[in-house]
Amino acid sequence: MEVNEQARCRELAKSSSFYRTVYSEVEEVGWEHLVRLGGDLTFLSFRVLDKKGRVHIMEIQLDKAYPRVPPMVSADVPYIFNLKWSMNSRLKNLVQQFQEHLKKLQGFWSTLDEIDRSLWVVDSKQASLAMSCRQIHVGNDCLIMLCININDPRSLPECRFMGSGTIVNSLRKTWKRNGNRWMSNKPFTENIECLLKTQLPRPPDKEENNLLVECGICYAQYLPIGDELVPKSGSGTDYTCENNNCSKAFHSMCLVDWLRSITTTRQSFNVLFGNCPYCSEPVAVKTNTTKN
Repeated sequence: MEVNEQARCRELAKSSSFYRTVYSEVEEVGWEHLVRLGGDLTFLSFRVLDKKGRVHIMEIQLDKAYPRVPPMVSADVPYIFNLKWSMNSRLKNLVQQFQEHLKKLQGFWSTLDEIDRSLWVVDSKQASLAMSCRQIHVGNDCLIMLCININDPRSLPECRFMGSGTIVNSLRKTWKRNGNRWMSNKPFTENIECLLKTQLPRPPDKEENNLLVECGICYAQYLPIGDELVPKSGSGTDYTCENNNCSKAFHSMCLVDWLRSITTTRQSFNVLFGNCPYCSEPVAVKTNTTKN
């Protein structure tokens, strides 16, 4: 996509100052970070990684009077930063402001990550980076909803109890009675259990051996069966992105074919070096995984 979009944008840049401006400013940010570009260049999105390797997509809407009219920004974050803009501002300044905003949210997301790792969270895999609440199993068909303070994530969270009246009422009274025992420097899970005077259920064991993982390129669990694919015929995914916040699985054969289609891929002996199709983190895969 990167090469095609660059060529299309270059042609448009010849026709108006707006197109020329957008083309030059996307080039400053880097075409490798571009995810999507609208037909008239008024909409675009960039992929931005935070310091923990989380992938964020920043969507930008441009007015035809840009840069006189500031861009509009949206992203999967709890709130959008206050944009600082002038006639001399450029898209790279917008990306830099977004990166600074992500730095401020690291403590918030780290707290949610701790909850997801250590407690039995309802639908933790589907949680948006913009969400500040988690529903947690506490046993006996009861749940608690914890809402984390975005600006002070280690402080006492808001808490709502859901479930059987008798059990919930007891938990609610215990929470209120022990609220002053919350200590911001203690692990989050330890604080919650101290206030409730009970040990909470841990995440259920993941039966990873029973999971069938789809390839992020061909979207199939197994390669087709056929002589031309020997010795990989019928095999499952065998390569995983090392970025823990991505961990996308691939057939190494599919990944080799994809990397060979990208102009920025480098090769040393029988190893291809490029970037993950999903998070853009570096990947390296042997070429002898392809068919003979």
